[in-house]
Amino acid sequence: MRAIEITHYGKPEVLQICERDIPRPGAGEILIKVHAAGINRPDVLQRMGHYPVPPGASDIPGLEVAGEIVNGDFTGSDFSVGDMVCALVQGGGYAEYCIAPIRQCLPIPAGLSAIEAASLPETCFTVWSNVFDRAKLTSGEALLVQGGSSGIGVTAIQIAVALGHRVFATAGSAEKCRAIEVLGAERGINYKTEDFAEVIKELTAGKGVDVILDMVAGNYIPLEISCLADDGRLAIIALLGGAHSDVDFSQILRRRLTVTGSTLRPRSVEFKAAIAAQLKSHVWPLYVSKKIKPVIHQVFPLERADQAHVLMEASQHVGKIVLEINR
Repeated sequence: MRAIEITHYGKPEVLQICERDIPRPGAGEILIKVHAAGINRPDVLQRMGHYPVPPGASDIPGLEVAGEIVNGDFTGSDFSVGDMVCALVQGGGYAEYCIAPIRQCLPIPAGLSAIEAASLPETCFTVWSNVFDRAKLTSGEALLVQGGSSGIGVTAIQIAVALGHRVFATAGSAEKCRAIEVLGAERGINYKTEDFAEVIKELTAGKGVDVILDMVAGNYIPLEISCLADDGRLAIIALLGGAHSDVDFSQILRRRLTVTGSTLRPRSVEFKAAIAAQLKSHVWPLYVSKKIKPVIHQVFPLERADQAHVLMEASQHVGKIVLEINR
């Protein structure tokens, strides 16, 4: 099969097309003929040597795929050969065939293409796990999404709005702010020209938001703490702004705040299977009814994976970047 390998750590050009053996599924796994694979920020970090591959995972990058089931172990599932699915994987997505734990697979929502479906797993699993399970966003509460124009951002905005929450989001240009407002954000905040903490306080009459989904960290954390409502929760999913910050812990104590974080890739199949079940019940119907939609910025062929990474690093996109592999 054709695949993309990281020949050595470095810039996007280290991503090269290669020939690999088709992997063989084990117990509880299926083999997918990949039609499309999503591009995610962790893929870039892996390429640069900053995101180690978990033990036993493929060294081929790619954390989400959509395609046709070819064979595998279907024990305890409703899937069979020929079904079209999308899946969260630990690696191996940038290839013509990929192994996936069957419990981390979901049917492609009715009406969506494989390219659209390939943009869903990593973002949906991450958003549900962190915003709704970990930070426990509940009825009547408000959410701030940092990086609202990213794949994670557009997913978090749409799901939260569809479930009835006030949502605010940051982005790095006026155009991106307009785009995320079209997707449902009450206010897009340009973090380059505005103080997001002050804007949030103004928009919420001084109360603040109940949950913040943060992929920046660093010097954002004190500002985020200042614009959390009492009993608010800050969920950190990435450290694009750095791993260190000065924090006023008296606010955390006095206002009963929670600061938490997580990474998804090393978690167990059992953990991810539980998220998959929640997505199938609560989020997949929103895609079927078109209350929310995949947001695809650009599609590249497999052999142009390097150019897809160039675009990802430039941060000029709104939504997801996808590789088309088998048509």
